[in-house]
Amino acid sequence: MQMSFLNDLFIGLDATIREDLQERLDIVEHKIKFMEKVPVAVLDVSNTPGYYFTEEIAFAGGMIEADIMSAVFIIYYQPEKTLTDLMREVPSMLSADWQAVNNNRIILLNDDVNREKSAENVVSLIEDMAEMLHPGSFIFGHEGDKWIRFGA
Repeated sequence: MQMSFLNDLFIGLDATIREDLQERLDIVEHKIKFMEKVPVAVLDVSNTPGYYFTEEIAFAGGMIEADIMSAVFIIYYQPEKTLTDLMREVPSMLSADWQAVNNNRIILLNDDVNREKSAENVVSLIEDMAEMLHPGSFIFGHEGDKWIRFGA
């Protein structure tokens, strides 16, 4: 099953590429079918909740959580901020009261805003989100490149 937000990106792709991407999505979809949705807050470096990646997070078995206190995972993302920028700025924004901090479930994401929003990149991001939200169930190998787990 293809998510509607991906349909436009899949139009015009070579059939072999489309099948490969669909197969990758099917693997994620099949595994998360049996998992509970994980509450995720996406914050910028001023701790303002954002709604970036809502569809990708949902496809990867998560759901956007506006209440930071209820978020199981917190993903820090801000356009044009590198992982190095985030590593420097995020520590002072964290609160010991948040369950995501206490459980070491803070993630820093650099999803380069200048990159093309292509089917390949979106599928890759869905895989990354699945790996972030369900560690141990998914290993795609992008950790450290586009995102890192940040221990408080």
